[in-house]
Parts: sequence; structure tokens; C-alpha cells
Amino acid sequence: MSSSGGTKAVLAALGANLGIAVVKFLAFLLTQSSSMLAESIHSVADSGNQVLLLIGGKRARRNPDPEHPFGYGRERYIYGFIVAIVLFAVGGLFALYEGYHKVIHPEAIHSWQWVPIVVLVVSIALEGNSFRTALKESATERRKVGFLGYIRRAKNPELPVVLLEDSAALLGLVFALFGVGLTLLTGNGVFDGIGTLAIGALLVCVAATLAVETKSLLLGESATVANVRAIETAVLDGPEAERIIHMRTMHLGPEELLVAVKVAVHHDDTAQEVARGIDAIEARIRAAVPIAHVIYIEPDLYRAAAAKQQKQS
Repeated sequence: MSSSGGTKAVLAALGANLGIAVVKFLAFLLTQSSSMLAESIHSVADSGNQVLLLIGGKRARRNPDPEHPFGYGRERYIYGFIVAIVLFAVGGLFALYEGYHKVIHPEAIHSWQWVPIVVLVVSIALEGNSFRTALKESATERRKVGFLGYIRRAKNPELPVVLLEDSAALLGLVFALFGVGLTLLTGNGVFDGIGTLAIGALLVCVAATLAVETKSLLLGESATVANVRAIETAVLDGPEAERIIHMRTMHLGPEELLVAVKVAVHHDDTAQEVARGIDAIEARIRAAVPIAHVIYIEPDLYRAAAAKQQKQS
């Protein structure tokens, strides 16, 4: 998945959330609904998160330097992790606090009663459009593994973040509509507080999911199963190597892969033949998996005991 698709989805979500945040906050000022306040803060947090993702994407494109010889690709993961923290602290915990306060001290909505309903319905439409953009940009990858599988396995942090945030936004709007609607029908402000609590619990769950998945990327995930198989096929698709002794892969960024492989060469190959063989293997790997930017190939003679020990280490 290219970064351009993620950027397009992030920009679409940012535009939607900025507009929605302003309208929701105005609705809160008119009605004093806690659900509207929670949704306002939710949209503000989401807008800030999208700005963070854009900053991370820009900083990740810096060229390698002596201090960071493998580049800055993982900055996108760092900013994705910050997004999870912001969503948890600003969105989730605030909504839980506000919901608890409203349940303990419920207040009915007496003025501008039609405003929150209109705002929430319009917000659902706008968030739905943002969600549709993210679904469209991730369609190719999602078809292979499904929605949840894509969230867990994607190496590009922007699209999974936007998908989760938009999903949470749509569900949160439904919770707010439920809380506000029942408050207007019954005159009991407890329902407004319950809707706010539901929004807070939802945001905390989404933030925890994002934190866990982004942490895995920060630690350094291996290539996908499909890419590992493609690399193995490329290594052995020629006469240069007898077998793969062992191989390690790690993502330096969403579109940057490090490949380190030890291959068994023929025992009677000359140094010149080994060098040519390594060049040929490297060329095939780059052709099979274009994101393999950093490749280290170590020639060796196959020894069963040594190979077993290396695989276990």
C-alpha cells in the first residue's frame, strides 16, 4: 500500500473532522448536552491525530544520514503510537469523566432540542464519506485478509488508524444519537450521560487496539508471509545457491524492508563466481519484492549442525 493512498484518506478524514468538530461544539453550547461535548472533543482529538499522521509521513521521507543509516521510515510508527495515546487520554478518558458526571448529576435538554439531532445525522453522513474513502484506498489489501486482519497486519499505519477512528466515530455518533434521543423523549438526562460513557469506553478500546498494533510495528515486524515466500523463491530461482541456510526480514518502514539471508553456495565456486551469484540473487529479490531496499546476502557452505543452531538463535 503506497503512502499516497494513506495521505489521501488522512486528508479526507481531517477535512471532515474539522468541520464536524466546529458544528458539534456549537450544538453543545446551545444545548449543554454531554454527548455533544464528548463528540466535540472526539472530533478535535481525531483532527489532531490526522495532523500528527501527516507530520509523521513527512518526517519519515527524510534521507538516511550517518546517525540513522537506515533512514527515518519508523517515524510513521512513532506518530501512530502518539495518536493512540492522544485518543486514549483526550478522547476516551474525558468522555468517561463527563459521562460519569452527567449520570450522577443528570440534566435534561431544554433549549434548541432539534439541534443535536440534526448535527448528529449530518455528522454521520460526513463521517461515512470519510470512512468510504479509507475503505476505497485500502480495498486491495483488505480483500486478502479481511477488515480485522488488515488492521492487525498492515505495515502502513495511516490507513488502519483512519479506518479505526472513522469506525469509532460512526459508532460514537450512534451512541450520542441514542443518548440525546432518549433524553429528549423522556426528559431524563441520565441517558445523555450513558451515551457519553459508551463513547468513552469505545474510544479507550480503539486507543488500546492502536497502541498494541503500533507497538508491534515499532519493535520491528517481519515481512508478510507472501513477501517471505517471494524472497525465498527469488533466492533459489537460479543455480547460484544450493539452499537457504537461514533468513531474517524486518520492516524499516511501511515501504522499506531489510532482508538478511545466508545462502549455501557450491563448495567449488570461486570468489568471482560467488560475487556474481550474490549480485544475481539480489537483483531477483528486488524484482520480486520492490520494497526490499536493504539486502544483505552472506555466502557459506551448508553444515547441518551449524544451520540448526543458527535457526534456533
